[in-house]
Amino acid sequence: MKPMGLFKRGISGLITTLSGARVAAEGTNGTPPEFPPQAIYYANHSSHLDFVTLWSIMPAELQPKVRPIAAADYWGSGFKKSVAQKVFNAHLVHRYKDRPHTRADAQRTTRYTRSGSSPQASQLTGMTDILDAGESLLIFPEGTRGPGDQVATFQAGLYKLAKHAPDVPVVPVTLKNLSRILPKGEAIPVPHLSQVVIHKPLFVGAAEPQEEFLTRAREILANELTAEGDSK
Repeated sequence: MKPMGLFKRGISGLITTLSGARVAAEGTNGTPPEFPPQAIYYANHSSHLDFVTLWSIMPAELQPKVRPIAAADYWGSGFKKSVAQKVFNAHLVHRYKDRPHTRADAQRTTRYTRSGSSPQASQLTGMTDILDAGESLLIFPEGTRGPGDQVATFQAGLYKLAKHAPDVPVVPVTLKNLSRILPKGEAIPVPHLSQVVIHKPLFVGAAEPQEEFLTRAREILANELTAEGDSK
């Protein structure tokens, strides 16, 4: 393994140790999940640790072809940009802030960036090229971080990517407790156990409407978080 590869594996180990991440396949108590050679991974979003944790739990042979989607307003400058792109191979996108967490909030949200362009269109720029190149995506369809125990309405991008590459599996991933390790607004991680649940892949139906697919995809994550709350 090349020096950069060894460095990245060391970073992976450090991140999984820091996050206390336990990785399990859906419906098991720790059975290692299977990772497809190419996939569109999507997860709930509550912490800046989310995408680095997801990347770190990927098998070493897949990491070079896994592209996390990261917010340019946080990761897009200085040292953080270098780390995001050179270490984690991230694809940076611009987003609009204050993503709504209810349908009523969604109706009050202005869906335009500062330049006046549609955020959905700007975020998809480059993502289809990544899929066409045979690489995987790690995305967060909510668009911004939430409270950790809720899943916001999904943006249309997940559906559009699934329709663009209908043969590529869409893999749901539920992240638990990462918001407690690095809460919103904090810079210093707090040690805490977390869990990463890899669910069974989805495929978009040939005639499946956008809202139906996004609802189906969102409910997998929401139900997993609800089940955890009910078990406490």
